[in-house]
Amino acid sequence: MDFNPAYLNVFSKEQAWHYRILPKLNDDTGLILLCDESENIISLSDELEIVLGKRIILDPQPAATISQLLNLHYPKENGQHQFAKMTLAIEGDGFLNDLIREARTLKSSDIHIEIYEERCRVRIRIDGMMVERYVLKKSDYPALINKIKIMANLDIAEKRLPQDGRINFKMNEEQFDIRVSILPTLHGEKVVLRLLNNNAANIDLKHVGFSDFDLENYMQGIKRPNGIILISGPTGSGKTTTLYATLKYLNKETRNILTIEDPIEYTLQGINQVQLKESIGLTFASALRTFLRQDPDVIMVGEIRDPETANMAIRAALTGHLVLSTVHTNSAWGTVSRLMDMGIPPFLVANTLNTSVAQRLLRLLCNNCKEEAPFDASLYPKQFKPFAPISRHYLAKGCDKCYHTGYSGRKAVYEVIPLDHELSHEIKQGNLYINPLLAERGIKTLGENAFALFANGQTTIEEIYPLLFTN
Repeated sequence: MDFNPAYLNVFSKEQAWHYRILPKLNDDTGLILLCDESENIISLSDELEIVLGKRIILDPQPAATISQLLNLHYPKENGQHQFAKMTLAIEGDGFLNDLIREARTLKSSDIHIEIYEERCRVRIRIDGMMVERYVLKKSDYPALINKIKIMANLDIAEKRLPQDGRINFKMNEEQFDIRVSILPTLHGEKVVLRLLNNNAANIDLKHVGFSDFDLENYMQGIKRPNGIILISGPTGSGKTTTLYATLKYLNKETRNILTIEDPIEYTLQGINQVQLKESIGLTFASALRTFLRQDPDVIMVGEIRDPETANMAIRAALTGHLVLSTVHTNSAWGTVSRLMDMGIPPFLVANTLNTSVAQRLLRLLCNNCKEEAPFDASLYPKQFKPFAPISRHYLAKGCDKCYHTGYSGRKAVYEVIPLDHELSHEIKQGNLYINPLLAERGIKTLGENAFALFANGQTTIEEIYPLLFTN
């Protein structure tokens, strides 16, 4: 298709969407436009000649192709993209590039390309939720998978084993990495493309979602010269973003900062970042062992997965370094028992754990379509005692602006526990029930912070429901 982006300004965005047209050629003889083949070509041509004041020649294209190009080159404000499932016949190599660009424009984190017995589909994850975007012809699927494998330098002949790779993608002036995961399934290979955000310019600790009280506690922790700061939460809860915002704050000429990550999601100037490669023996634990000989001030470990990594992190903290890492637990205090389960003695946990943080990402209601309704207390979990009385709440309805999900954007909620002498003493004594002590210090749990969002009408009871069990 001879679509020419150089002529995008020939008409306005509103005209492009209203008439479903895109420029192909503009010269003295007239204007050649791509248009939706389902339109009445003759009447559309006559109307466009009057509106644009030029001789018009129309080149009809499938409706799905026009919608894809309009979303890509004439994006609507506030994410108001036409978001309907489209059955596509893939022609040439352009589809994959356009798909990645479109996902990036929509601020999607992942692209899922899947094959089943009767159909193939493309889904993208927006605000943590999967949305089906395209339906593909099954005959086009193998060529698309091979194209991805070639771009990621993977073996196109291997179809029985999982493969992992990486694509460095350039989009206009932006350059970012894509992590590729290929999984053999019953009917063929499923591909997940994780779009990594290399640009850390907009990451700031003050804007990631901390309340003023939690931010103050967190800042006191990262200003200490040594100890471990652990951030807990499930996959996709924003832990890495919080870590990078912390590294960006700590990144000074006077500090030597080393990181071991899998994968490296952001690149930060002035920080020495190492990519994990377990296939050649470069693990979190082995990298940490080397880091201690590199005269570090701050060490960031992508994740504490096993006892060996935990022991090396403890050792690094004991020898006067500030260690940042993540761990999978349900709450901030649950990190303590997790470390003990890995074989770390309670006195070492008490002496090295500096600050424990738990976080989640909650979807926010779309302000364009949320609907107020009376609240029924039976919607709460059994035996849950609400932190405040609620008589009205908002429902997620769905509209074009939010892709009919009812939600638009996400916000992080935190639970920050700074370890002081009294809490450290409780750890040494093996007492893991410290809720009264946290209440004395005014520390709010994940459930309390999530409930505050719900009470303010920013999210729904369904979004905060899982967090009400963490109290």
